[in-house]
Amino acid sequence: MIKSCYIHIPFCKKICSYCDFCKNYYNELVVDNYLDNLKKEISKNYKNEVLDTLYIGGGTPSSLSSKNLNKLIYILKTFKLNQDYEYTFECNYEDINEELLDLLKNNKVNRISIGIQTFNDKFSKVLNRDINKKEMIEKINLTKKYFSNINIDLMYALPGESINDLKMDLEIIKKLDVTHISTYALIIEDHTNLKLQNIKETEDDIQNKMYYLIVDYLKNNGYNHYELSNFAKENYESRHNLTYWNNDNYYGFGAGASGFIDNIRYDNTKSVFKYNYGKTGVYEEKLSLNELMKDEVMLSLRKINGINKNAFYKKYNVLLEDAFDYKKLIRNNFLTETSKNVYINENELFVSNEIIIMFLNSYLLEQKR
Repeated sequence: MIKSCYIHIPFCKKICSYCDFCKNYYNELVVDNYLDNLKKEISKNYKNEVLDTLYIGGGTPSSLSSKNLNKLIYILKTFKLNQDYEYTFECNYEDINEELLDLLKNNKVNRISIGIQTFNDKFSKVLNRDINKKEMIEKINLTKKYFSNINIDLMYALPGESINDLKMDLEIIKKLDVTHISTYALIIEDHTNLKLQNIKETEDDIQNKMYYLIVDYLKNNGYNHYELSNFAKENYESRHNLTYWNNDNYYGFGAGASGFIDNIRYDNTKSVFKYNYGKTGVYEEKLSLNELMKDEVMLSLRKINGINKNAFYKKYNVLLEDAFDYKKLIRNNFLTETSKNVYINENELFVSNEIIIMFLNSYLLEQKR
């Protein structure tokens, strides 16, 4: 059953130097054509399910002109929403004003995600972002007048960033008292401007200190650390993102979007040019039972409470311990096992990727299925 949907709007007024997502410079005619094709893709594939979550990401959805923003909102009315729904819309702080917030609130949006990254303007040049701390704070406070559920993206391990720089960002976030924080260590991906500039990533030991500073600070200030990089006030966890981490089905519409339906993972083309000519999908793979169980483990271990053993058994009709030989990871203090869950120990979260790989490599059933 499909209960979630992601819509990608791949347009920005300015391209951040670290961004590896599907994105294009804003062009009114291209956007207009894109929205026509988005409508066609949704009409062709959406089966009128009642959704629990709808997420509009990018790119920068808030960068759309008033005309095309209203056009997008009209298209999104196609989706049926549960009474207790979560409907997220990503915004750049510079685009936020009363007109935008009114439009979103009056059209069922109930969660705003703001890509702040940092309040420190000394990183403006290296990130290719306009950073104005005063305006950022004003726009977040304005958003709070319209929405109670607000996420802020915080990026750390920036080139030249100190522990004190990070502490200053955290102190501002504490005062703003938003309901959700998503954190990201800067990763320098291929084909980004940072890579072309030969900028190096922050050393692991400094990233480690920064990660646990964030964890301790946010937990001490009322946030539940519920996923490796995500923190929420009580009952404000991102239900949409939990769809991914629970390995549940979801639609993905738009250029660069991905979806997972009936054991099939698919990716749409990242080319807006191709998308606007009706060439949407470029990759589709039906997963075997082996692959499904491995994905379940990989995604579930991102959650702080880890893998629910009973849920795993109900999905795959096999005990977790019969599918994976993970007991050595427990003996080596990488994992903890309770009667209900298997999860990564808190002091090992920074090396979670390595632990997940070791867990996956302990798979026992490759030759049997």
